[in-house]
Amino acid sequence: MKLVAGNSNRPMAEAIAASLNTPLTKCNVRRFADMEVFVEIEENVRGDDVFVLQSTSFPTNDHLMELLIIIDALRRASARRVTAVIPYFGYARQDRKPGPRTPISAKLVANLIERAGADRVMTVDLHAGQIQGFFDIPTDNLFAAPVMMRDIQDKYDCNKVVVVSPDVGGVVRARGLAKRINTPLAIVDKRRDRPGESEVMNIIGDVKGHSCILLDDIVDSGGTLCNAADALLAQGATDVSAYLSHGVLSGGAVARITASKIKEMVVTDSIMATEAVRVSRNIRVLSIAPLIGEAIARTAREESVSSLFH
Repeated sequence: MKLVAGNSNRPMAEAIAASLNTPLTKCNVRRFADMEVFVEIEENVRGDDVFVLQSTSFPTNDHLMELLIIIDALRRASARRVTAVIPYFGYARQDRKPGPRTPISAKLVANLIERAGADRVMTVDLHAGQIQGFFDIPTDNLFAAPVMMRDIQDKYDCNKVVVVSPDVGGVVRARGLAKRINTPLAIVDKRRDRPGESEVMNIIGDVKGHSCILLDDIVDSGGTLCNAADALLAQGATDVSAYLSHGVLSGGAVARITASKIKEMVVTDSIMATEAVRVSRNIRVLSIAPLIGEAIARTAREESVSSLFH
């Protein structure tokens, strides 16, 4: 087994390698003067089972091209099997046509990864589960919920907790966590007038006197979470925290969340934390590298990955 890392999230790649007690394969990923990506695998990978560790986070297109070119280089170097490990799958929010003459970019990215030569894909908390069907190769969608569950149980009295979905679309995810830790479920009913803006309309469920934990897969601008926290506190919640799988945190999101009434926001390290995230008073990073490492080990041994989440 070999591990190859791109430039998108080197700390996570090193943490995964440490959890597997396997060093990262030497790989030179650099830019020409005109910013073209150049890749050279500096070790023999002929006949090996190779896992490429690369999130397609900001700058999304650069990191996606790195991923595709690394896969192509491994295929041409006669690797036996190439697995694209993409903790954060960019373009996942473009999984359908929201209007006429618009693309389904998630399907295009899936086609690109397949055509580059990937034999299988591993990712974490896809924004839309149906994206697994966009691939014609095996695709494992891992869940960060077990890691979050252990963290919540260590830090909260679950008898006083309510798990909250920030929108109707995330109810299944929130219900799953609430069932695991045996807590009630609440839902924030919101209406979005324009992309990046949301207005909280109503809280479905009783949150009075409880600690609320907002659960979602992606935090981008942070507006939805901040509005939801205000609405939950107005309904009598004692405090509001949030657990997110992917901290995109674009624009002024970190400043917005730092200044908000959210007690703590926990994001995984699927996207490399910026300096603003590291110094924020109420944002904490939770590592899912051991989870991904265990999934990689099971894949290499041809063992069940889904049993990790039962």
